[in-house]
Amino acid sequence: MTELTRELSPIAHEIWDMKYRFKRQDGTPVDLTVDDTWWRVARALAAPEAESRRDEIAARFHGAMADYRFLPAGRILAGAGTGRRVTLFNCFVMGIISDDMGGIFDGLREAALTMQQGGGIGHDFSTLRPRGAEVKGVGADASGPLSFMDVWDAMCRTIMSAGSRRGAMMATMRCDHPDIEDFIDAKRDSARLRMFNLSVLVTDAFMEAVREDAEWPLIFDGRRYKTVQARGLWDRIMRATYDYAEPGVIFIDRVNALNNLHYCETIGSTNPCGEQPLPPYGACLLGSVNLARLVLDPFSGQARIDERELRDLVATAVRMMDNVIEVSDFPLEAQRREAKSKRRIGLGVTGLADALIMCRLRYGTEEAAAQARQWMAAIEHAAYQASAGLAAEKGPFPLFDAEPYLAGRHISRLAPDIRASIAEHGIRNALLTSIAPTGTISLFADNVSSGVEPIFSYSYQRRVLLADGTHRTEQVSDHAYRMFRALFGAETALPDYFVATHDLSPREHLVMEAALQAHVDSSISKTVNVPRDITFESFRQVYADAYDMGLKGCTTYRPNDITGAVLSLTETAPGTPAQPELPRQSSPADQPSLSLPAPPVPTDGDGEFGYIKRPMEREAVLPGFTYKLKWADSGHAIYITMNDIVVGGRRRPFEIFINSKNMEHYAWTVALTRMISAVFRRGGDVSFVVEELKAVFDPRGGQWMEGRYVPSLLAAIGGVIEKHMIDTGFLPGGTGFQGDSTAGVSDLSVGGRPPAQCTKCGSAALVFQEGCSTCLSCGYSLCN
Repeated sequence: MTELTRELSPIAHEIWDMKYRFKRQDGTPVDLTVDDTWWRVARALAAPEAESRRDEIAARFHGAMADYRFLPAGRILAGAGTGRRVTLFNCFVMGIISDDMGGIFDGLREAALTMQQGGGIGHDFSTLRPRGAEVKGVGADASGPLSFMDVWDAMCRTIMSAGSRRGAMMATMRCDHPDIEDFIDAKRDSARLRMFNLSVLVTDAFMEAVREDAEWPLIFDGRRYKTVQARGLWDRIMRATYDYAEPGVIFIDRVNALNNLHYCETIGSTNPCGEQPLPPYGACLLGSVNLARLVLDPFSGQARIDERELRDLVATAVRMMDNVIEVSDFPLEAQRREAKSKRRIGLGVTGLADALIMCRLRYGTEEAAAQARQWMAAIEHAAYQASAGLAAEKGPFPLFDAEPYLAGRHISRLAPDIRASIAEHGIRNALLTSIAPTGTISLFADNVSSGVEPIFSYSYQRRVLLADGTHRTEQVSDHAYRMFRALFGAETALPDYFVATHDLSPREHLVMEAALQAHVDSSISKTVNVPRDITFESFRQVYADAYDMGLKGCTTYRPNDITGAVLSLTETAPGTPAQPELPRQSSPADQPSLSLPAPPVPTDGDGEFGYIKRPMEREAVLPGFTYKLKWADSGHAIYITMNDIVVGGRRRPFEIFINSKNMEHYAWTVALTRMISAVFRRGGDVSFVVEELKAVFDPRGGQWMEGRYVPSLLAAIGGVIEKHMIDTGFLPGGTGFQGDSTAGVSDLSVGGRPPAQCTKCGSAALVFQEGCSTCLSCGYSLCN
């Protein structure tokens, strides 16, 4: 067992235990230690090797993972070697949707089967005829692609309600589709298509038309439905993205032109987080080299990564990932055929920002970009050499055709020795590099910076679930930040190379991404975070720069009134960059002073918030208020009555009643009122009731109330209780339904495409990075 394994932090242990640890159906652990997990995965991935070499190769695989230098994607860590029929692939792009009712619902069925196994999916809806087009033979007009996207959205919510691991979907549409304007505007309705990320497929011809302010035809099946000004359509995309962070933009001609498989496939969509442009039925297999664990002599003038060690690690990683293709199950046979015929893998990096800091380089500078480019070039070179070596040993991927493959634009940029190896032996894996979101596995690996993103926060609070169902709050700090403090002390001002997301200009984000993209044959999941007060013209320029810098797409996030602003910046000591701080959970010290009536009731614990062993007696008359609550799924209003007792001149909640003419709610509202009232009568700090109710997520979807997203009816009731507690002085001021004060929220706060409140734990702790939303409090992510 390695040193890092023995010192597993509480957060890392929680992630391992909940996400990656193999347990029997009854919950009995099979993996007793993290080292057991490494060996389980290593042996499973070595199984396709020749029997005589299996043990040796398993030991090599184990060594790559055991010190967190190589991190297979979470699906691999959780599923490999368990004996369960699960897919080890994270995401898929589904098949082409035929423009007929049978084809549409065949596509829906395949999507449901894929999501049932936990796979995120991408779909190109450009193949469906526009709204109003004639449907021959039935005397009707087509309802258009967005109406069927609503069906997919409902399917995804239904699958999630059945316990699916996640429900991420990507929808794309070409910039020349007649319904593109509706697609762009779809998420102005905050309740629509919540399970989708949206991206427009932008062509080179369109970008040229934008530059020339030319007319742009909207065409389907050879028929021109409408003509618009290209610049006006582009501005419509930009304005929508400026206002509510969607849609993203994929430069689809560049994606296809640079595709190693340009000669045998056409790409029209990506996985949900955008790092894997894939053909129909393409699958996304991911793993990351942890650069932060490879830095020698950190924070010194000699800080560096040993590139020989990096090359050896990459070679091992490529072999591991190639073997995953052999041992994985697939939701659909078409996905299995696609994966095995091309053997695509997505080897990327994590811990980049930490590695740069440890080498005393400021993220976003030309020096940092040059170093990142050098590291990625070394990874690319080693990956292609390893794959050519595997081809000599095991054979190239079945659709390998030397002449068109070597003529590809990306391959032509590779070093001559790589091209010579490919010409001699072929190559085992058609594409090899991709940089994916790594939020959860990065936190598992001692909280290194995630993927290629800058550090979001040097330190923040996170809730840890305990065995008895309660939570403990833990301080979580960044790996490089913690190392620096250990070396130089808590009082030392952070050097200028310590920068976080909010310290960077949009162009600094793009400079880093462009440096890496040159040596990535797939794509990169990254978010360019911009301040709320950025002008529209400056925002628009970010996308123009992304196109001019050779990126394959662009995703930005600007805090806005629809998706929200989540985290606030707090003041720090002089010379130290300000850091985002999550809203704290209330504690006894934060509450108004309350005292119990004399004579004192026996309690456990100290102070005025002690838990009462005997329930308080009810007075004959209690002061209270009744609140009216409307919920979309209920035909009748719900009335919530909160009654209080007065203790020491202050009010505190004593009981609750919930009433409605809708008898569907009767049983659970009676149970809820009895349980909450019982808690109130026991005294103590009962504010946790609000937190628990607000954390309840309804898989059918929540609704927007008073400009805020509420994830369930129970969460709305929690908001009413919180409002009452605030109005009566039991709790300090807050924000009702959300429950976290927005006072002092900075324009540089960062949020995500889904509602600002985490749909799993209810905390206002979602950040949007790497093209994906991740909760800093509970670790939930759409992409991991």
